[in-house]
Amino acid sequence: MIDNEADKLPPRAVLCAVQLPSVEDDDFADGLAELGRLAATLGLKVAGTVTQKRAAFHAGSYLGSGKIEELRALVASTDSTFVLADHELSPSQARNLEDVIGEVEVLDRTGVIVEIFHRHARSRAAKAQVEIVRLEYLAPRLREQGKGGDRQRGGIGGKGAGESSLELDRRKIRDRIAELTEELKHLETERETQRSRRKDLNRVALVGYTNAGKSTLMRALTGSEVYVADKLFATLDTTVRTLEPATKPRVLVSDTVGFIDNLPHGLVSSFKSTLDEALEASLLLHVIDASDRGWRRQLEVTDRVLNEIGAMEIPRLHIFNKIDRVGDAQAQIETTRLLATNWPDAIIMSAKEPDDVRHLHEIVTKHFQRFMEERDVRVPYNAQHLRGPLFEECEVLSESYEPDAVVFRVRGTPSTLANIEATAATGVKSHSIR
Repeated sequence: MIDNEADKLPPRAVLCAVQLPSVEDDDFADGLAELGRLAATLGLKVAGTVTQKRAAFHAGSYLGSGKIEELRALVASTDSTFVLADHELSPSQARNLEDVIGEVEVLDRTGVIVEIFHRHARSRAAKAQVEIVRLEYLAPRLREQGKGGDRQRGGIGGKGAGESSLELDRRKIRDRIAELTEELKHLETERETQRSRRKDLNRVALVGYTNAGKSTLMRALTGSEVYVADKLFATLDTTVRTLEPATKPRVLVSDTVGFIDNLPHGLVSSFKSTLDEALEASLLLHVIDASDRGWRRQLEVTDRVLNEIGAMEIPRLHIFNKIDRVGDAQAQIETTRLLATNWPDAIIMSAKEPDDVRHLHEIVTKHFQRFMEERDVRVPYNAQHLRGPLFEECEVLSESYEPDAVVFRVRGTPSTLANIEATAATGVKSHSIR
């Protein structure tokens, strides 16, 4: 895979893509431009592009023979060390391209995305999940190196009788995947414990295409210092923060990994933990980059993945973000009018505009306040530790004093009120209140 040292000039890459008859010119151009942004995220400099229109991909080498020669010449003239294909290649297709071009590493779109995920994962769970997918991707692409590959080697983990170096490498990969899978089981237990503490809280999840501005919106809504960068898949790990300024009821906001066209299925499965934040949410904020001409395709991609993980039934609010980047003032007015006509229930905004963020904050708050109930909560004097959670989670309208208790008139969610009342009745602190 790619080794890009900081003190070296950025490695060069040549992009290649085949346009099938069913693909429109604009969609083809958008996909190729996106591959260029993926290359930049890996620290590669795009040195050129080779494209071809074909009825189908060449079974053995993706491109036709004439275009392969053009690709080989471009690689040589630009001193490129990588070729990136805008589709998923079979191991044999990638191997054949490398054999013909020589001294170059061929990565398909899946390989590029897997490599980006590998670099950007931070938590133990994300690192383990990405490594599993990366190993599964590499296993069928391993090649026997050198001669004498069938000699035996003793020691633990060494080759068995007649086992080649290639077979040994594949066995090591299988063993490592099994080890990582076991580690993920233990980590899942820890995550379940964390989620159980938040299960009664109000949850919002940000979803959308990669680089749609989810992390910027997350920072604006929560005041948290989440990582923001103008690159694809800048963040992979789930971030959970409280909506700020504080609301009653308290609302948790979580960011999720960005989607992308042709996202490897294994990565969707492996990132179930981060996508679980979407499944557990009471409201999804579907963030769309209004300044990207391909936003309709990106919206469809997000819908497809949400449907795949079973999240389509969760209430959703469409957020057309980056309206400030669609052009001059007149272009912004026209785009806003068009979007408002076709998407009357959507929010059209810029995450960098404080008034827009405040408006969205109010909408999210009102969504959850609809479920609040007003009632009297009786708190005995020996359970005054409940005052803190009560004032934090509920809107206290009044309080009166009786000989053995304080009676609070409050507005809160049914689950919060039930937990407080149960704790007041037993005198035992409940972890689910906070």
